[in-house]
Amino acid sequence: MAARPQIAAAVSRALSSMGIEVDAASVHLERPARRDHGDWSTNAALVNAKALRRPPRELADELAERIRADPPPHLKTVEVAGPGFVNLHLSPGWLYDTLTEVVGEGETDYARNEIGAGEKVQIEFISANPTGPLHVGNGWWGAYGDALGRVMARCGWRVHREYYVNDTGGQIRVLGESLLARRRGGAVPEAGYQGEYVTELAGEYEGPDEVEIAGRWAAERILENIRRTLARLGIVFDEWYSQASVEESGALGETIDLLARKGLVEEEDGAVWFRSSRLGDNRDRVLVKSNGDATYLAGDLAYHRDKLLVRGFDRVVDIFGADHAGQVKSLTLGVEAMGVDPGRLEVKIGQMVSLVQAEGAGRMSKRAGNVVSLDSLIDDIGPDATRLLSLMSSLDQSSLLDLDLVRSQSMENPVYYVQYAHARIASIERVRTERGIERRPVSDVDLDLLVHDRELELLHGLEELPDVVAEAGRDRAPHKVTAWVRGLAGAFHGFYHDCPVLAETVGDDLTQARLWLVEAARVGLAIGLDILGVSAPESM
Repeated sequence: MAARPQIAAAVSRALSSMGIEVDAASVHLERPARRDHGDWSTNAALVNAKALRRPPRELADELAERIRADPPPHLKTVEVAGPGFVNLHLSPGWLYDTLTEVVGEGETDYARNEIGAGEKVQIEFISANPTGPLHVGNGWWGAYGDALGRVMARCGWRVHREYYVNDTGGQIRVLGESLLARRRGGAVPEAGYQGEYVTELAGEYEGPDEVEIAGRWAAERILENIRRTLARLGIVFDEWYSQASVEESGALGETIDLLARKGLVEEEDGAVWFRSSRLGDNRDRVLVKSNGDATYLAGDLAYHRDKLLVRGFDRVVDIFGADHAGQVKSLTLGVEAMGVDPGRLEVKIGQMVSLVQAEGAGRMSKRAGNVVSLDSLIDDIGPDATRLLSLMSSLDQSSLLDLDLVRSQSMENPVYYVQYAHARIASIERVRTERGIERRPVSDVDLDLLVHDRELELLHGLEELPDVVAEAGRDRAPHKVTAWVRGLAGAFHGFYHDCPVLAETVGDDLTQARLWLVEAARVGLAIGLDILGVSAPESM
């Protein structure tokens, strides 16, 4: 059994013996930033001191004594620190239990939980208009959406990934105008779509000179290219949901009628308006333009009505780029006006990424016009690097990508650093196999021999993974798994350097213990990299 629930239970028992009833699940535990402050710490004395009208430090002293009287497994010492924190120091035995748990549960079950409780969640991400190839700006957070789906699925949510295809309206007509202009050999309209891809499509198009038909034809082919680009990153959607299908099904009109019955829709100057200012928006919003075209907001409201009221997702997570931040309030107000609990809709805003490289070192293609295509970036640094780098920082932080560093095959390259750790693990396994060294059952191995600081650091990292995964799922923050993976890779590199596994100078019993530690590290890294959608190479 993991240490956290055992310690929480011990703290709960101690509090109960003091007349304070606190369920073990409610006991707050954290790992101190410094290991010399203990393995676990609780603020239970500080939390309860005011209600009991007792000094926190005094209460903490008593709590510590009660824990000593009825200790959790592996407890070594308990001490009171600061204004009333109770720090618990454990013997390494709890880490050996962790190792056994990791290799026993394996990649399938270790660090898996049910905090999502089977809730049905739809994650919509990327949803770039099919009017041009994906570029770094609108595709950068695709890995975030995919990794979020992976980590939430591991945490017990039922995940459905969706791409909303804006395949109707004025943008499609503009695309058609741009394509037909190129086919005639003329200039693209001032507000049209630039880039070599338009010229290439124009050379393939054999249909009539009708803007709508040409635009839809081009959008379908661009969408196929988008699918191929995302497939290179291992991003697959459960559904590509067409805006045109929303409009053609009558769902758009039904949604506007629903808002109208709430007294929130009016016609003015030939357009249909959503009176969102009555709900707290800074201005009213157009739903249908005077020319009959539905706006993005109208389509989005109909789409979200379909998600939340028709298909019945318990929760919806939208991932928008920073350029869509201004639409969030109108969307959330509209969803709430339709009778949906606003807590069921989460909107995450991804910030911009900047690419940096040495002058004159340009390998990046800008075939999409004046932006760097996502395909070009993948060609340059590879799909693993593209994914991992986009998952290194929080979604709401701007990213700065040093391409020259990423291209380097050195330990300074964070992608190389992480994958090389897994490759080193694989190399140890190859040598073990070549030498015919059998790994005894872990129950027959003396894990107490793992006492080196490097070994214990690696075990500490593995013990933290279940909490990291749970926190990443709960906070919608897969970058926390990235930080953990980098930390474990660093711990393994240190272990690899200082703790030989198969050297002749290492006794057989210690070799066996270290072989199991290496296997546990492999399981942990494989889980972390799988959540991030990054490959775990056998060699580098």
